[in-house]
Amino acid sequence: MSVERIQQHFRDSAAVKLEALETLSMPIAAAIDTMFMALANGNRILACGNGGSAADAQHFAAELMGRFERERPGLPAIALSTDSSVLTAIANDYAFEQIFSKQVWALGQPGDVLLAITTSGNSANVLAAVEAAHEREMIVVALTGKGGGKAHDVLADTDIHICVPSDRTARIQEVHLLTIHCLCDGIDAMLLGED
Repeated sequence: MSVERIQQHFRDSAAVKLEALETLSMPIAAAIDTMFMALANGNRILACGNGGSAADAQHFAAELMGRFERERPGLPAIALSTDSSVLTAIANDYAFEQIFSKQVWALGQPGDVLLAITTSGNSANVLAAVEAAHEREMIVVALTGKGGGKAHDVLADTDIHICVPSDRTARIQEVHLLTIHCLCDGIDAMLLGED
């Protein structure tokens, strides 16, 4: 393996993150405010995505339910990608496109937030979850990349779109993870004060 090839991954990742610094700071701050207000009002955050984005949804929920970097009471967050019985039952009895929307309908309440993660912005089951969230009077925070894809068509004016300025899935996922850490840190700072 070429050391230069490895180093190029680091350079590419850093370059995308620096570009994202300029374009994503404001929508991330808005997402933190929105999530904090939901949690402060007794609501919860549901998170969904496929593949690596499913792992990111689980990571986010774990950081809120447990802790991020400081001790605090657990916060109500649910990753919709974790229950294999629910996922396979819905996919088998209805359609794979409904695996998240059915859960949003069952669990979501007005004032809750849906964190919808799709690197392409085109995942049909994530977009269906966004539509279900709107029907449940929830706010959506969408993490996308590749120009946002079809997410532009389903997001409402009150939603927050955090679109990574890259077309490479790996780079998008790296910024999504950093964004998730920013969200967790920002919520903790609002709850506990800045340290």
